[in-house]
Formats: sequence, structure tokens, C-alpha cells
Amino acid sequence: MTLHRPPLSAFPTRLWLFGGALLLGGGMWNMAHGQSGMYTCKDAKGNTIIRDRPIVECLDREQQQLGNSGTVRKTLPPSYTADERARIDAQRKQEEEQRARLQEEKRRERALMIRYPSQAVHDKERADALAQIDEVIGAVNKRELALAAQRKEINVELEFYQGDINKAPNWLKRKLEDNEKQVLVQKRFLDEQVQEKQRLNARFDEELAKLRQLWTAAGGSRTGVSGPAPAGR
Repeated sequence: MTLHRPPLSAFPTRLWLFGGALLLGGGMWNMAHGQSGMYTCKDAKGNTIIRDRPIVECLDREQQQLGNSGTVRKTLPPSYTADERARIDAQRKQEEEQRARLQEEKRRERALMIRYPSQAVHDKERADALAQIDEVIGAVNKRELALAAQRKEINVELEFYQGDINKAPNWLKRKLEDNEKQVLVQKRFLDEQVQEKQRLNARFDEELAKLRQLWTAAGGSRTGVSGPAPAGR
């Protein structure tokens, strides 16, 4: 079976007039809104870019403005030199990094406000953290007392050798050496715990100063407590 296309005369004249009006109206709309074709170029990596406006990535190189039919209407010269473009890119990167830092800072601030809705909550967490360190320090102090008692026993045994470790048997020498090493280890560990308390307090102080600003900005200070900061600092 063969299908025959109807002649053009078969289409109503009204339909042709309507289609022509649409095309004419679309062209007038493009002219009214400044649409004058597309822009194309190859960026620094050799990638072809096509946009409906001048291309920022190609400001340091030629761009071609295309007509509606895809033909080149004109070639736009570079707007910036390579060095100028590099400076612009560096500035843009710096601004993007700054925006990212600000966003990250706001995220941390929101998390801080959620974690510490009032100073009472913040003070309690500080006190709990310091109490844990004090518990460790207490265990270290007990260990130091035990080592001191052990050293007294070693000194008593050394009296049999006129206090001269060189005359003592090897087992007593090893006992004394081990005692001295353990004393140094405990002293070093105790110093670390004291420094940890200082770091902890500094962190909570910094957080509290920031939180007071956030609480005030959110509608007033949320101290939730009265009096000085928790003891143990």
C-alpha cells in the first residue's frame, strides 16, 4: 500500500498564517531580549565551551559569536591577558575559599549551639572532663607512693652492701633500675596530665567566649548558672 503526501494546497491557509505569525513573534521576542546567538571557544584545557553569553573561562582567548544558523558572525578578541586572567582566577579562588571557610565556621557555630544550649550544660561538661583527668592523676599519685615505698625497701636491702649498688647482687640492681625507670615514667605521665588539663581549660574558655557571643546574638545570654566557673581549673 502506497501512502501519498497531500499537496501543500490541502493545508488551510489559516494554518500557514498562524505558523508564520509564531515564527515572526519568536524572532521579535529574541530581538527584544537581546538574544543574538551563541558563543563558543576552547578553554585552556582544550575543551569546547558553548554558552548563550560571553564565556568567562575564555576571557584570555578568542571567542566566536555564532548566528542562529550556527555560522560565525564575528570573533571576539581576548578581554584579558594570560597574566590578568591568572590573577582573576587566583582572586576568585581566594574568594571561594573564604566563602567556604565562612560556611564551615557557621556550621561549627550551629553545632556548638546545639551541643551547648546554655552555660550550665557547658560548665557541666567541663567539670566532667576535668574530673576524669583528676581521676587519672589520683591513680598516678598512688603509683608514685607505691614506688617510693618500694625504693625504701631497696635502700634497706642496700644497707647490707654499705649502700654501694656495685656490691649488690644483680637481682637487686635490676630492681633498683626498674624502680627508677617507673618513677620517671610516672613523672612524665603526670606532667602530660597537667598539660592536658591546661589544654582542656583553654578549649572550654575559648568555646565559652564564642558561645556567649552566639547566645547574645540568639536573644540574650543563656548562662543558666550563677557564680564563678566550676572548680578544679
